[in-house]
Amino acid sequence: MFYNMKNIIEVKNLVKKYGNFTAVDDISFTVEKGEIFAFLGPNGAGKSTTIKMLTTLLSPTSGKMLLNGFDPTQNPDETRKSFGIVFQDPSLDDELTAYENMDFHGALYKVPKDLRQQRIKELLTIVELWVRKDNLVKTFSGGMKRRLEIARGLLHRPKIFILDEPTLGLDPQTRNQIWNYIKNLNVSEGITVFFTTHYMEEAEKMAKEIAIIDHGKIVGHGSLEKLKKETQATSLEEAFLKLTGNVIREEEANHLDHLRNRRRLFHR
Repeated sequence: MFYNMKNIIEVKNLVKKYGNFTAVDDISFTVEKGEIFAFLGPNGAGKSTTIKMLTTLLSPTSGKMLLNGFDPTQNPDETRKSFGIVFQDPSLDDELTAYENMDFHGALYKVPKDLRQQRIKELLTIVELWVRKDNLVKTFSGGMKRRLEIARGLLHRPKIFILDEPTLGLDPQTRNQIWNYIKNLNVSEGITVFFTTHYMEEAEKMAKEIAIIDHGKIVGHGSLEKLKKETQATSLEEAFLKLTGNVIREEEANHLDHLRNRRRLFHR
């Protein structure tokens, strides 16, 4: 598996342990360049821990990873340049304007000023926020903030876009609008999309490949049709429940909080 040029993400025998608790248990998967890939699982299944390892926020106990040809443990700086990310929790500075949030992000990634200004206008126009560029983010709705986070995550032209529950808590119209933006960017810029969601219809509609993780292990992997066929299900939600069960889950481990993660990721 290491290293296939058509794959932009490769994970092999990845393990993360916290004492006696194994959060991620010997998982392997690949994501092809330009693909939209859904990474699904119940609460506490290991999704966020996997994302934190992929994005240099956590070191694995064992196993290998490559993002855009770079090992996150050996080449963290190059790895971080390769991806953009939208966190599950809001990560914008409410006391800055939309433009200032974008400009600060671009400066952190050392995007040249002229190019930065050009990209900010392009991206804020795409997500329909250019007319609000000088408004403080604290005046924005939840959907507007999500759209701004998407624009910000794309400013440095990443090869991979990672979205952790990007539409959580948003109304159906806003969710649909955000996925339209993401799909258009996937097509127009060839960006690879790696996302998690609890909305099964989003994964059904958007993802070419789906991996389902439960108790730290990959319990299902393939296209929607493959997963439905293997589980004799009529929908992804039914397949998901057959693979993971019906028991309501609680988070099983206290990982690094999102604020600390963002500081580690963006303030280096």
